[in-house]
Amino acid sequence: MTPVFLHYDRCSTCQKAKKWLDDNGVAAAHRSITEQRPTVAELQAWVALSGLPAAKFFNTSGMLYREQGMSEKVKTLPEKELLQILASNGMMVKRPLVVGKDFVLLGFKEEKWKEALLRDKE
Repeated sequence: MTPVFLHYDRCSTCQKAKKWLDDNGVAAAHRSITEQRPTVAELQAWVALSGLPAAKFFNTSGMLYREQGMSEKVKTLPEKELLQILASNGMMVKRPLVVGKDFVLLGFKEEKWKEALLRDKE
């Protein structure tokens, strides 16, 4: 399965991550997180695959997150509602996000990306 790379074009971290993918010859399906935002079903599957709580999928440094007072809401809302909020606006989702057959990478942490995306190349 080709990993899916969800990104926002104007995000500097996403640009850095895209360059890393290119520099390391990693083929990925590119998907704009705002033009083709994740669905509730996708997010549900990704949360399960990652082993992380849905709250970790929020872009906590985003303006929308702060404007909507999400820092308190993520502590109390049920997962179903959190997934609906994430699916409602791609800007709410932490990025870049890479989804592979057996992994989910949230944010750009080069060491974790090397482990997950280059393991078959060595």
